[in-house]
Amino acid sequence: MELMPSSEELSILLVEPSSTQQKIIQKALEETGVRHLYFADSIKAALYAIKENEPDLIVSSMYLPDGTAETLVTLVKKHPDTEHIHFMLVSSERNRDMLETLRQAGVIAILPKPFDMKDLQRAINATLDLSMEQEIDLELIDPHEMQVLIVDDSRLAQKHITRVLESMGIVNIDVAVNGADAITLMNDENYDLVITDYNMPEMDGIEFTHTVRMTEHLSHIPILMVASNADQPQLANITQEGVDAICDKVFEPETLRVLLHKILD
Repeated sequence: MELMPSSEELSILLVEPSSTQQKIIQKALEETGVRHLYFADSIKAALYAIKENEPDLIVSSMYLPDGTAETLVTLVKKHPDTEHIHFMLVSSERNRDMLETLRQAGVIAILPKPFDMKDLQRAINATLDLSMEQEIDLELIDPHEMQVLIVDDSRLAQKHITRVLESMGIVNIDVAVNGADAITLMNDENYDLVITDYNMPEMDGIEFTHTVRMTEHLSHIPILMVASNADQPQLANITQEGVDAICDKVFEPETLRVLLHKILD
């Protein structure tokens, strides 16, 4: 069995303009075992640091002197040489729309200030888990033979979910930008699993799930739904619509492994 790398092997770039906050976050990261830690106080400095010494994980404040974390994560994720770098936000920001944009970009975690050490450790473990690329062991199906459909209107979210699946050995992956397009693909291909977003244009996750369950030749296909706030009240009874499992959009690889075992085994 492949051993998970340790926190000591992880290289982290901390982007934080406040020297006081830098010290607080640095101490917390070092308590998780992190030893390779670099610093930047702006987007410009961060991009230079990434070019000089590419990190495994970027931990950033929301507000920087020359922009916001949204600008930084967009610049990192849109470039093919850096899109694989994981991103964590540490912020006291509560604006749902702003946080949603960052979630759509596929951040590993959004930690509040002050953050819980348990949440920080989970985010570190998620980064290590993705770096390990350990193939998932399923009893009933070979991951290399699985056909998976991702239904999400965010290109960045599509790429994030794809990377997580590929780290588990699942490589046969198609994407659709909404439920209507997904139904068209499902009529032409045989999928073993569908991972769908909750909020989408034209046909959202609920409408899509209902359509699949009411279509005889598609109704057996397992559906995993991801949502920005999976614990929100309107999603409490979502399994009644035929969803096999639901998880937060900022999910950890281990969370997905557990859900796939539950759904597919």
